Amino acid sequence: MTGRPRRLLAALLVALLATGCGTAEAGPRPWHDGRIFLATGNTTGVYYQLGGGYADVISRHLPGYEARAEPTGASVENINRLASGDMEIAFSLADTAADAVLGRGAFAGQPQPVRALARVYSNYTHVIVRADARITTLAGLRGKRVSTGSPKSGTDILAGRLLTAAGLDPDRDVRRATLSLPETVKRMRAGTLDAMFFAGGLPTPGIADLLSGAPGRFALLPIADLIEPLAARHGPVYTTAELPREAYGTTSTTPTVTVANVILVGADMPDQLAYDLTRLLFTYQADLVSVHPEGGNFTRQSAAGTDPIPLHPGAARFYRSG
Repeated sequence: MTGRPRRLLAALLVALLATGCGTAEAGPRPWHDGRIFLATGNTTGVYYQLGGGYADVISRHLPGYEARAEPTGASVENINRLASGDMEIAFSLADTAADAVLGRGAFAGQPQPVRALARVYSNYTHVIVRADARITTLAGLRGKRVSTGSPKSGTDILAGRLLTAAGLDPDRDVRRATLSLPETVKRMRAGTLDAMFFAGGLPTPGIADLLSGAPGRFALLPIADLIEPLAARHGPVYTTAELPREAYGTTSTTPTVTVANVILVGADMPDQLAYDLTRLLFTYQADLVSVHPEGGNFTRQSAAGTDPIPLHPGAARFYRSG
């Protein structure tokens, strides 16, 4: 049992205990009875690792609250669960979050009531191919078996946009599978996939496991040349960067497409709680770094730049105060 059912059951038990004792709890209860659920991503991705670290920081340093990171299919699912009230905090790619706020893409005609606490580290797009498939460009994926990531994930959306930018129809020109990162890695090893997409921080544990376990069997594909058609259609939310050799022990850097990550909450979150949750990101940033190096790749100045996703008023107050 996860998310809302667990929270509602806990709230019911608290109410029953209070009734049985004939007393009422003094003062207002913490929001959502003090239980905060974080929507993260695949269990072998950075969202899940950092989400677990952030949940631990909240539980240890925010009196009255207990937080728990939940594995999910990532960005689109996370935003849907956040908007429905099933989750209190969500990690998302900035392009997916922008679509949610503006009511476009996967959220066409339905703007979502989400707000940002912070812009954090950037995701690097990993396109990995079987070395023996001799694929050197994204256009070379025509007719190939390709995993574009978990259903309703930011990776799946970005993969579709990249394939389109390369002149391919994502649903007709490739044999598309929407698989979680663990399942994708399993099938890449088994040889039942020719290529895969994943957008994640560096290093992404599942990717490191795949590449280190079979040296020379797989290759990272350079895709930075697609930034112009990508930006022409979707705006400046995408940038390029070199995926460094040391991330996975490759022989050279790989030019790729990057997109920022954001931490989101619902528009209905109390201002003071949003302020405190934002404050914890910086007060205990060293704790996040100890969980994963990407926990250190944002500053107070960079974190406040979440356009077009509005900052939660509580988060905005934190940035103004410093």
